[in-house]
Amino acid sequence: MAGNTAFDEILSTTLKNYETQLADNVFTARPLFYALSNQQTMRTVGGGAKIVVPVLYGKNGTAKSYSGLDPIDVTAQTGISAAEYNWGQFAATVTINGLQEAQNNSTEQIIDLLESKIFQTQESIIESMNAMFFADGTGNGGKDWNGLTNIVNHSTAAGNALGGIDPAAAGTANDWWTSQHHAQGGVLTLAKMGEIYNKCSVGNDQPTIIITTRALYEKYENLLQPQLRYTDTKMADASFQNLVYRAVPVTYDDDCTAGRIYFLNTKYLQLVRHADTWFQSTPFVRPHTLDAVFSQILCYGQLTCSNRARQGYISGATA
Repeated sequence: MAGNTAFDEILSTTLKNYETQLADNVFTARPLFYALSNQQTMRTVGGGAKIVVPVLYGKNGTAKSYSGLDPIDVTAQTGISAAEYNWGQFAATVTINGLQEAQNNSTEQIIDLLESKIFQTQESIIESMNAMFFADGTGNGGKDWNGLTNIVNHSTAAGNALGGIDPAAAGTANDWWTSQHHAQGGVLTLAKMGEIYNKCSVGNDQPTIIITTRALYEKYENLLQPQLRYTDTKMADASFQNLVYRAVPVTYDDDCTAGRIYFLNTKYLQLVRHADTWFQSTPFVRPHTLDAVFSQILCYGQLTCSNRARQGYISGATA
């Protein structure tokens, strides 16, 4: 099939114009996306074999007082390492078959058709990515990106490595590379929420968002006195239902693991995107064996963490 060059050009140009809007629509669609897509938590990287994230795990022992001509300690310090993450790839395809092309000949019809296809693709990306970011990174044969289940993990056993750092590695003291955890094993209480919140906090470095299931969100709402049911204005302005716990927004997501409440500090959770391939669309092409044209929307990136100890979760909680 020779195809319609003008038709293909209109499709490619229009989809290219939608790239930024498509990315914005995806990352304002769910509370976790929203928390990960602000200026602090989203990082753009131009390339590299791996994504390197500096990790601070120890103190500088030279920081101390002195008097007069006391020698100042110049001992070389350790305590800074790096987590290395593999690039993840994500794609979706926009396809228009020959009959749809024949039925939409005018420029306006072509654009309307493509807009509907983009909306369909957008909703599919949202559902797939959202589930991926709550999972453990082993989905699709290990090709899925990191998710909260493997990032926010308190285990010091083998198999809990992240970013190339293994908390169970022999001869190391890597237990700092684990998250805070409380096994509720029963009805959610404010006291247990306070316990895990405090474990995740050091001074003014505190969780920035709390995400749970709908059932546990409703349980938390019932635990509050009516006069204390405040909401976070930024989350509300973004159309997310939320309450507040110690000035931190509390919200829910249907993809959150049952029984879990995540206490996240997004200062240390970064969604890394590739500078050249982030919701980038390819030109529409015509396969020789298909009566259709298609374009691929490509994303290279990864969900990374630089401080697991500031992340935490409650498991086994019931309403």
